[in-house]
Amino acid sequence: MASKVPAKQKSGSRPIRFFKNVWSELKKVSWPNKKEMSTYTIVVVISVVLVAVVLWLFDSIFSFLLGLIL
Repeated sequence: MASKVPAKQKSGSRPIRFFKNVWSELKKVSWPNKKEMSTYTIVVVISVVLVAVVLWLFDSIFSFLLGLIL
């Protein structure tokens, strides 16, 4: 059995209800403290540097091999 949908609501109340729901969800978030945030930032920076170095190595190797072939 289909549930009844309420009659058309005021369109102005939808954005207000949306932002109230967003605010209530943000209250449920477990925000990191300063120490956790600095730790996470360091991990991300180190990861990005490592990936950049690996990509640079692969690019250098493939460029060298392609230079030998061509």
